[in-house]
Parts: sequence; structure tokens; C-alpha cells
Amino acid sequence: QVQLVESGGGLVQAGGSLRLSCAASGRTFSSDTMAWFRQAPGKDREFVAAINYNGGYTIYADSVKGRFTISRDNVKNTVYLQMNSLRPEDTGVYYCARRGPVAIATTGALYDYWGQGTQVTVSS
Repeated sequence: QVQLVESGGGLVQAGGSLRLSCAASGRTFSSDTMAWFRQAPGKDREFVAAINYNGGYTIYADSVKGRFTISRDNVKNTVYLQMNSLRPEDTGVYYCARRGPVAIATTGALYDYWGQGTQVTVSS
């Protein structure tokens, strides 16, 4: 069984930064593809970023490229999302997701474990 617990969300002014963390339980973390998704009020969940098992390959949504960075620490069983130059449109609940030892994907339905989410609010 895999459990994912996100933290680090909060309220920040536009242009500010936040670092989200996702702590994972389970013995397979170092083999797993991990990702971040977000959901704004009244909108569908959308892909933000994903990282392969060893951090050697990452992919980002166009809307966050150059501003967000996904990384991982396989000793700490944690994946991070560094968010810089935040904009009001980045507001939403951010979810960590795990896909297992397979290739990166941007479709949420392909991820089998999800955290409870952490709220990010960016004020203008």
C-alpha cells in the first residue's frame, strides 16, 4: 500500500514562491514515476509536472515551464515542487500522484495513488 502526504501549500502574493513536498510510504518509491497535478475551483484537474524514477527525466505543462521545478529525494522518499514567479492562475489544490515503475505520463487516469492535496492560493 502506498500513501502520499502533501505539505507546503499556503497563501502567497503574485511573484512569490512556494515549495511543495510529497512524502511517500512504501518500498517502491525509488522505482516509481511521480507527478503533480492541480485543480482550480470549477475546473478540471490538470497536469503540472512529472519525474521519472531517478530524476533524470522531467516534463512540465507549458503553463509552468521555466517557473516550476520538480525534483525528488529517493533517500527521503519525497518528491518536491518548487514554484517560483507564482501567478493568481496558479491557485488551486495541488495533488501528488504515483504511477509505479513505468514511463512518465501526463494523464491523471494513469496514476494509481493520490495524496489528499494541499491548497495553494496566489493573491494579485
